[in-house]
Amino acid sequence: MSRSRKKTSKRGITSADSEKQDKRDANRKYRRIVKQQVNRGEEELPEVREVSDVWGFSKDGKVYDPDMREKDKRK
Repeated sequence: MSRSRKKTSKRGITSADSEKQDKRDANRKYRRIVKQQVNRGEEELPEVREVSDVWGFSKDGKVYDPDMREKDKRK
């Protein structure tokens, strides 16, 4: 792995360290909706992906960085 390098100079665009809080919020929202539908007696329940959008989480996105150092391209 010492010769392993990234071929393109891309990096994340956010300063967020984790998506933990986003995942917590999404699951709380999902559980609340499921609980309401169960109490109403509905048969079909939504999937987690239908309730929350992972593309809206805080760590979403990358950007091209032509000035990326060789050290940052190492895997």
